[in-house]
Amino acid sequence: MKFGEIETNLLKTIANLDGVPKGAVNIRIDGSPALRHSSPNIQIIPKQDKPGFDLTVAPGTKGETVHVPVILTKSGLKDLVYNTFIIGEHAEVTIIAGCGIHNSSHMNSQHDGIHEFILHPYSKLKYVEKHYGEGSGEGKRILNPTTTVQVAEGALIEMEMVQIAGVDDAVRTTTVHIQEKGYVKMVERLLTHGDQHAESHVEMYIEGQGGTGQVLSRSVAKENSTQVFKAALIGRAECTGHVECDAIIMDQSKIKAIPQLVAEDTNAVLTHEAAIGKIAGEQLIKLMSLGLTEQQAIDTIIEGFLR
Repeated sequence: MKFGEIETNLLKTIANLDGVPKGAVNIRIDGSPALRHSSPNIQIIPKQDKPGFDLTVAPGTKGETVHVPVILTKSGLKDLVYNTFIIGEHAEVTIIAGCGIHNSSHMNSQHDGIHEFILHPYSKLKYVEKHYGEGSGEGKRILNPTTTVQVAEGALIEMEMVQIAGVDDAVRTTTVHIQEKGYVKMVERLLTHGDQHAESHVEMYIEGQGGTGQVLSRSVAKENSTQVFKAALIGRAECTGHVECDAIIMDQSKIKAIPQLVAEDTNAVLTHEAAIGKIAGEQLIKLMSLGLTEQQAIDTIIEGFLR
């Protein structure tokens, strides 16, 4: 299948795709599935009662990568999709998702993804989700992902959530339940500029003995943009949890960080760190002494911070 220039650029940006990938894939364009393939070990089946799919990874599957990006190129479109990901026992896979919006109109374009992850015992999943917006129109590019994660005994998931640029409004809501010896590491990287607004609301329930949960956020707010980061760790058994938020604030932007720890077991060990500040002057001076302009030095610091 061939894609136009806009589609090709969006897929490259959010999913690092230069063409149709091998293996299981589901590409959604402007509210409809444009390409869908299953593999012998990974089945992608459309839902019968609402838009979206059920993706099932067979037990014991190893080393496969699935691409499930979404792109919007039609202005004024509001897309809603429900996707369920079921990872079989002892399976180890990577899922690359993300959403890119191109909007050159005065009308808003919006994608709301409702995602459910079910990890069976001792499975391992790496999930990468990138959000990006572009286009010369005054219409907003809006992304509101809602994610629930169920982590069974001994299962592991690493989630990388990235908002690259160009998203005007975003509210990300994530709820995680971790059972005995389960492990979750959730990393957020966020850049806002102009008048953009972004919120992230995380609730992580560590319910099984020996469970571990981490929420790590790094963000940069520029110009008049605003950010809200709320992360709650609820320890209901002997467990370990950590929330960390580091943010760079610039220009007239505003950032609010609200970490919350709730221990419901005497053996729960929960910690948090939060820091918001501007770029240090000595960092700029050092880089400018190497021949960089002030703007080049700022860009270098931000790129390294969000990496």
